[in-house]
Amino acid sequence: MTDTSSFPDDLLQLQERLHRAHAEHRAYLADLPWSVEPCTGWARGERFSHRGDVPDSPGWSDEQKTTVDRMWAEIRELSIAVVDHRHWATVAREDVVAARMQLKKLTRPIAPADVTEAA
Repeated sequence: MTDTSSFPDDLLQLQERLHRAHAEHRAYLADLPWSVEPCTGWARGERFSHRGDVPDSPGWSDEQKTTVDRMWAEIRELSIAVVDHRHWATVAREDVVAARMQLKKLTRPIAPADVTEAA
C-alpha cells in the first residue's frame, strides 16, 4: 500500500485527527509544571538528574488536570475509532500491521524540518 486511495476517507480523517490530538497533548504537557502535585525541587548533587537543578513545582491546577483528562479521553476515543474501523475487516490478517503503519505514515503531518530537507 503506497497511496491514500486504499483507505476510506473517514479513516484517513480519523487518523489525522488522532495525530493532531497527540501533538496538541504533547505541546500542552510541555508547558505544564514537571510535577502534577506540588513538589520540592532539588539540586543536581542531591539526586540523580540529567537536567541539572530541578526547581520546585507548584503542581497542576484543577483546570489543567481537567484539560489533560479531556485530551486523554479524546485520544482514547479516536484510537478506538481507528482500530475498530470497518476497513480493517477487509484487510488480510497478515497485512493489518503493515497497513496500519502505512496509514500512520500517510496521515502524519509533515514536520518543518521535513519541508526544508525536501526542498
